[in-house]
Amino acid sequence: MDVKYINPFLTATVHVVKTMAFTDLTPGSPYLKKGATAHGDISGIIGLTGDVTGSLSVSFTFPLLKEIIKNMLGDEISDISDDVRDTVGEMTNMISGDARRLLQQEGLNLSAAIPTIISGKNHTIKHVIQGPIIVIPFTANGGKAVVEISME
Repeated sequence: MDVKYINPFLTATVHVVKTMAFTDLTPGSPYLKKGATAHGDISGIIGLTGDVTGSLSVSFTFPLLKEIIKNMLGDEISDISDDVRDTVGEMTNMISGDARRLLQQEGLNLSAAIPTIISGKNHTIKHVIQGPIIVIPFTANGGKAVVEISME
């Protein structure tokens, strides 16, 4: 996968989390994922169609999600409720939308489905294609997030 198609997801994730949750994410080095286990406690996954087919997932560790929700909504959370799932879904939508806008500037037009939310320790993520999965890790004061992209 060309780096010009990876950078929009990195940029969008940092931008959306900073804008919506006043939280600075520091990106790590992208790498190829092995296995299906998520790198967080709750994940949003969204299918992508258009010039290519693929999917995007965004996973958050619970400590980072607590910080994001406190900053966004002013709420302290102690477990993964329906409101928390809705927040992860909306964050996934916003990251997807911002990345797709940036990809369009590179000449790649994509549409997105409605995100699915998966949670629990060691949950798995199944991407819509069987190709390579690029992982972009992020860290923040409150924990970690991971974005996975798979496109063909």
